[in-house]
Amino acid sequence: MQLSTKTELTISSLISQKLSAYAAFFKLRLSFLVVFSAILGFLIASSTIVWIDLFILIIGGFLVTASSNGFNQIIERELDAKMDRTKNRPLVTGSMNVKEALFIASITGFIGVVMLWVGLNPLSGVLGLLSLFVYVAIYTPLKRITPWAVFVGAFPGAIPPMLGWVAVNGYFGLEPGLLFAVQFMWQFPHFWAIAWKAHDDYGKAGFHLLPSSGGKDLTSAFMILLYSLFLLLVSMLPFLFKLTGVVSAIIFIIAGLAMIYPSIKLFKEKSDKAATKVMLTSFIYVPIILLAWYFDKI
Repeated sequence: MQLSTKTELTISSLISQKLSAYAAFFKLRLSFLVVFSAILGFLIASSTIVWIDLFILIIGGFLVTASSNGFNQIIERELDAKMDRTKNRPLVTGSMNVKEALFIASITGFIGVVMLWVGLNPLSGVLGLLSLFVYVAIYTPLKRITPWAVFVGAFPGAIPPMLGWVAVNGYFGLEPGLLFAVQFMWQFPHFWAIAWKAHDDYGKAGFHLLPSSGGKDLTSAFMILLYSLFLLLVSMLPFLFKLTGVVSAIIFIIAGLAMIYPSIKLFKEKSDKAATKVMLTSFIYVPIILLAWYFDKI
Protein backbone atom coordinates (compact mmCIF):
# COMPACT_ATOMS: atom_id res chain seq x y z
CA MET A 1 0.00 0.00 0.00
CA GLN A 2 1.56 3.25 -1.16
CA LEU A 3 1.58 6.37 0.97
CA SER A 4 -0.24 9.40 -0.37
CA THR A 5 1.77 12.37 -1.51
CA LYS A 6 0.37 14.39 1.40
CA THR A 7 1.47 11.72 3.89
CA GLU A 8 4.94 11.55 2.33
CA LEU A 9 5.29 15.32 2.61
CA THR A 10 4.17 15.17 6.26
CA ILE A 11 6.73 12.48 7.09
CA SER A 12 9.42 14.38 5.20
CA SER A 13 8.52 17.54 7.13
CA LEU A 14 8.65 15.73 10.48
CA ILE A 15 12.05 14.24 9.66
CA SER A 16 13.34 17.65 8.60
CA GLN A 17 12.08 19.24 11.82
CA LYS A 18 13.67 16.50 13.92
CA LEU A 19 17.01 16.86 12.13
CA SER A 20 16.87 20.63 12.64
CA ALA A 21 16.16 20.09 16.33
CA TYR A 22 19.16 17.76 16.67
CA ALA A 23 21.40 20.21 14.78
CA ALA A 24 20.40 22.95 17.23
CA PHE A 25 20.74 20.63 20.23
CA PHE A 26 24.27 19.65 19.20
CA LYS A 27 25.15 23.24 18.12
CA LEU A 28 26.29 21.69 14.87
CA ARG A 29 28.36 24.57 13.47
CA LEU A 30 30.12 25.17 16.78
CA SER A 31 30.83 21.44 17.14
CA PHE A 32 32.40 21.32 13.69
CA LEU A 33 34.59 24.32 14.50
CA VAL A 34 35.79 22.57 17.66
CA VAL A 35 36.54 19.38 15.74
CA PHE A 36 38.37 21.38 13.07
CA SER A 37 40.90 22.60 15.65
CA ALA A 38 41.35 19.00 16.82
CA ILE A 39 42.01 17.95 13.20
CA LEU A 40 44.69 20.63 12.87
CA GLY A 41 46.31 19.46 16.11
CA PHE A 42 46.31 15.93 14.64
CA LEU A 43 47.91 17.13 11.41
CA ILE A 44 50.56 19.14 13.26
CA ALA A 45 51.58 15.99 15.14
CA SER A 46 51.52 13.65 12.12
CA SER A 47 54.52 12.80 9.97
CA THR A 48 52.26 10.35 8.12
CA ILE A 49 48.48 10.61 8.32
CA VAL A 50 46.76 7.48 9.62
CA TRP A 51 43.33 8.02 8.12
CA ILE A 52 41.43 5.63 10.36
CA ASP A 53 42.79 7.43 13.43
CA LEU A 54 41.78 10.78 11.96
CA PHE A 55 38.29 9.41 11.28
CA ILE A 56 37.97 8.17 14.88
CA LEU A 57 39.16 11.55 16.18
CA ILE A 58 36.61 13.41 14.05
CA ILE A 59 33.65 11.23 15.00
CA GLY A 60 34.66 10.73 18.65
CA GLY A 61 35.53 14.40 19.12
CA PHE A 62 32.29 15.50 17.50
CA LEU A 63 30.20 13.19 19.70
CA VAL A 64 31.88 14.43 22.91
CA THR A 65 31.42 18.06 21.86
CA ALA A 66 27.80 17.46 20.85
CA SER A 67 27.13 15.75 24.17
CA SER A 68 28.61 18.69 26.08
CA ASN A 69 26.43 21.13 24.16
CA GLY A 70 23.38 18.94 24.74
CA PHE A 71 23.85 18.62 28.50
CA ASN A 72 24.42 22.38 28.65
CA GLN A 73 21.01 22.98 27.07
CA ILE A 74 19.32 20.46 29.37
CA ILE A 75 20.69 22.21 32.45
CA GLU A 76 19.94 25.72 31.17
CA ARG A 77 16.60 25.08 29.41
CA GLU A 78 14.61 27.36 31.72
CA LEU A 79 17.22 30.11 31.42
CA ASP A 80 17.38 29.69 27.63
CA ALA A 81 13.68 30.51 27.47
CA LYS A 82 14.40 33.96 28.88
CA MET A 83 16.99 35.00 26.29
CA ASP A 84 16.37 36.05 22.69
CA ARG A 85 19.50 34.26 21.45
CA THR A 86 18.41 30.90 22.90
CA LYS A 87 14.61 31.01 23.02
CA ASN A 88 14.31 28.88 19.86
CA ARG A 89 16.41 25.98 21.14
CA PRO A 90 14.61 22.60 20.91
CA LEU A 91 14.09 22.08 24.65
CA VAL A 92 12.52 25.53 24.88
CA THR A 93 10.22 25.18 21.87
CA GLY A 94 9.24 21.61 22.77
CA SER A 95 10.60 20.04 19.57
CA MET A 96 12.60 17.78 21.89
CA ASN A 97 11.67 16.58 25.38
CA VAL A 98 14.01 16.25 28.34
CA LYS A 99 14.01 12.42 28.42
CA GLU A 100 14.97 12.26 24.76
CA ALA A 101 17.62 14.93 25.27
CA LEU A 102 19.14 13.12 28.26
CA PHE A 103 19.28 9.85 26.35
CA ILE A 104 20.88 11.39 23.26
CA ALA A 105 23.40 13.48 25.23
CA SER A 106 24.36 10.47 27.36
CA ILE A 107 24.76 8.00 24.50
CA THR A 108 26.75 10.41 22.30
CA GLY A 109 29.05 11.30 25.19
CA PHE A 110 29.61 7.64 26.11
CA ILE A 111 30.29 6.53 22.53
CA GLY A 112 32.55 9.51 21.90
CA VAL A 113 34.72 8.87 24.96
CA VAL A 114 34.93 5.12 24.20
CA MET A 115 35.96 5.82 20.61
CA LEU A 116 38.74 8.14 21.75
CA TRP A 117 39.88 5.79 24.52
CA VAL A 118 39.74 2.46 22.67
CA GLY A 119 40.13 3.60 19.07
CA LEU A 120 43.04 5.97 19.70
CA ASN A 121 44.67 5.76 23.15
CA PRO A 122 43.69 6.06 26.84
CA LEU A 123 45.00 9.62 27.21
CA SER A 124 42.76 10.78 24.36
CA GLY A 125 39.80 9.20 26.15
CA VAL A 126 40.76 10.88 29.42
CA LEU A 127 40.98 14.27 27.69
CA GLY A 128 37.58 13.76 26.07
CA LEU A 129 36.00 12.73 29.37
CA LEU A 130 37.68 15.59 31.24
CA SER A 131 36.46 18.10 28.69
CA LEU A 132 32.91 16.79 28.94
CA PHE A 133 32.93 16.75 32.75
CA VAL A 134 34.41 20.23 33.26
CA TYR A 135 32.12 21.85 30.68
CA VAL A 136 28.92 20.24 31.95
CA ALA A 137 29.50 19.77 35.69
CA ILE A 138 31.58 22.85 36.53
CA TYR A 139 31.45 25.53 33.83
CA THR A 140 27.70 25.35 33.08
CA PRO A 141 26.42 25.76 36.68
CA LEU A 142 29.20 28.25 37.49
CA LYS A 143 27.95 30.62 34.77
CA ARG A 144 25.05 31.58 37.04
CA ILE A 145 27.36 32.38 39.95
CA THR A 146 30.48 34.19 38.80
CA PRO A 147 32.27 35.63 35.74
CA TRP A 148 35.13 33.28 36.69
CA ALA A 149 33.13 30.68 34.78
CA VAL A 150 34.84 32.02 31.66
CA PHE A 151 38.22 31.01 33.11
CA VAL A 152 36.93 27.53 33.96
CA GLY A 153 35.28 27.13 30.55
CA ALA A 154 38.55 28.02 28.83
CA PHE A 155 40.02 24.67 29.97
CA PRO A 156 37.69 22.33 28.08
CA GLY A 157 37.60 24.86 25.26
CA ALA A 158 41.38 24.62 24.84
CA ILE A 159 41.57 20.82 24.80
CA PRO A 160 40.68 20.08 21.11
CA PRO A 161 44.03 20.90 19.39
CA MET A 162 45.91 19.23 22.24
CA LEU A 163 43.62 16.21 21.90
CA GLY A 164 44.42 16.05 18.19
CA TRP A 165 48.15 15.95 18.94
CA VAL A 166 47.73 13.36 21.70
CA ALA A 167 45.58 11.23 19.38
CA VAL A 168 48.68 10.72 17.23
CA ASN A 169 51.33 10.28 19.92
CA GLY A 170 49.51 9.02 23.00
CA TYR A 171 51.46 11.18 25.45
CA PHE A 172 51.74 14.79 26.59
CA GLY A 173 54.63 17.14 25.84
CA LEU A 174 55.72 20.69 25.05
CA GLU A 175 54.01 21.02 21.68
CA PRO A 176 50.54 19.89 22.82
CA GLY A 177 50.99 22.13 25.85
CA LEU A 178 51.58 25.10 23.58
CA LEU A 179 48.62 24.15 21.38
CA PHE A 180 46.54 24.18 24.54
CA ALA A 181 48.04 27.49 25.72
CA VAL A 182 47.27 29.35 22.48
CA GLN A 183 43.64 28.21 22.36
CA PHE A 184 43.26 28.79 26.10
CA MET A 185 44.41 32.42 25.88
CA TRP A 186 42.38 33.04 22.73
CA GLN A 187 39.12 32.27 24.47
CA PHE A 188 39.18 35.31 26.73
CA PRO A 189 39.00 38.08 24.10
CA HIS A 190 36.82 35.80 21.96
CA PHE A 191 34.22 35.01 24.61
CA TRP A 192 34.27 38.43 26.24
CA ALA A 193 33.55 40.03 22.86
CA ILE A 194 30.52 37.74 22.54
CA ALA A 195 29.52 38.51 26.14
CA TRP A 196 29.81 42.23 25.39
CA LYS A 197 27.34 41.98 22.50
CA ALA A 198 25.00 39.65 24.41
CA HIS A 199 25.36 41.41 27.77
CA ASP A 200 21.78 42.66 28.04
CA ASP A 201 20.35 39.39 26.78
CA TYR A 202 22.52 37.40 29.21
CA GLY A 203 21.23 39.64 31.98
CA LYS A 204 17.68 38.36 31.40
CA ALA A 205 18.85 34.93 32.56
CA GLY A 206 21.02 36.28 35.38
CA PHE A 207 24.33 35.70 33.60
CA HIS A 208 27.12 38.24 34.08
CA LEU A 209 30.10 37.04 32.08
CA LEU A 210 32.09 40.19 31.36
CA PRO A 211 35.21 40.60 33.53
CA SER A 212 34.05 43.86 35.12
CA SER A 213 31.11 44.15 37.51
CA GLY A 214 30.24 47.31 35.59
CA GLY A 215 29.49 45.30 32.46
CA LYS A 216 30.23 47.06 29.19
CA ASP A 217 32.64 49.56 30.70
CA LEU A 218 36.26 50.67 30.33
CA THR A 219 37.54 47.88 32.57
CA SER A 220 35.95 45.13 30.48
CA ALA A 221 37.26 46.74 27.29
CA PHE A 222 40.74 46.99 28.83
CA MET A 223 40.68 43.32 29.80
CA ILE A 224 39.78 42.31 26.24
CA LEU A 225 42.67 44.41 24.95
CA LEU A 226 45.06 43.06 27.57
CA TYR A 227 44.27 39.44 26.79
CA SER A 228 44.57 40.15 23.07
CA LEU A 229 48.12 41.31 23.82
CA PHE A 230 48.75 38.21 25.93
CA LEU A 231 47.45 36.11 23.04
CA LEU A 232 50.06 37.55 20.69
CA LEU A 233 52.81 36.78 23.19
CA VAL A 234 51.62 33.21 23.81
CA SER A 235 51.27 32.63 20.08
CA MET A 236 54.96 33.40 19.63
CA LEU A 237 56.02 30.61 22.00
CA PRO A 238 56.10 27.88 19.30
CA PHE A 239 58.66 29.99 17.43
CA LEU A 240 60.68 30.74 20.56
CA PHE A 241 60.80 27.02 21.37
CA LYS A 242 61.90 26.31 17.77
CA LEU A 243 58.79 24.30 16.96
CA THR A 244 57.96 26.60 14.05
CA GLY A 245 59.96 28.80 11.69
CA VAL A 246 60.19 32.43 10.62
CA VAL A 247 57.35 32.41 8.06
CA SER A 248 54.81 31.10 10.57
CA ALA A 249 56.13 33.56 13.18
CA ILE A 250 55.38 36.42 10.79
CA ILE A 251 51.86 35.05 10.29
CA PHE A 252 51.45 34.74 14.07
CA ILE A 253 52.41 38.41 14.48
CA ILE A 254 50.07 39.59 11.71
CA ALA A 255 47.19 37.55 13.15
CA GLY A 256 47.95 38.86 16.64
CA LEU A 257 47.94 42.47 15.45
CA ALA A 258 44.68 41.78 13.63
CA MET A 259 43.20 40.82 17.01
CA ILE A 260 44.74 43.75 18.86
CA TYR A 261 43.56 46.45 16.44
CA PRO A 262 39.78 45.97 16.97
CA SER A 263 40.46 45.49 20.68
CA ILE A 264 42.03 48.96 20.75
CA LYS A 265 38.96 50.31 18.94
CA LEU A 266 36.75 48.68 21.55
CA PHE A 267 38.84 50.20 24.35
CA LYS A 268 38.42 53.64 22.80
CA GLU A 269 34.80 53.42 21.72
CA LYS A 270 33.25 50.87 24.11
CA SER A 271 30.73 50.06 21.37
CA ASP A 272 28.92 46.93 20.23
CA LYS A 273 30.24 47.56 16.71
CA ALA A 274 33.84 47.33 17.90
CA ALA A 275 33.03 44.23 19.98
CA THR A 276 31.58 42.62 16.86
CA LYS A 277 34.85 43.22 15.02
CA VAL A 278 36.81 41.59 17.85
CA MET A 279 34.44 38.63 17.78
CA LEU A 280 34.59 38.17 14.00
CA THR A 281 38.37 38.44 13.95
CA SER A 282 38.64 35.88 16.73
CA PHE A 283 36.69 33.32 14.68
CA ILE A 284 39.41 33.22 12.03
CA TYR A 285 42.37 33.67 14.39
CA VAL A 286 42.80 30.09 15.63
CA PRO A 287 42.43 28.45 12.18
CA ILE A 288 45.05 30.85 10.79
CA ILE A 289 47.48 30.15 13.62
CA LEU A 290 47.06 26.38 13.48
CA LEU A 291 47.21 26.25 9.68
CA ALA A 292 50.42 28.31 9.71
CA TRP A 293 51.80 25.97 12.38
CA TYR A 294 50.91 22.94 10.25
CA PHE A 295 52.21 24.24 6.91
CA ASP A 296 55.46 25.22 8.61
CA LYS A 297 56.03 21.50 9.27
CA ILE A 298 55.42 20.13 5.78
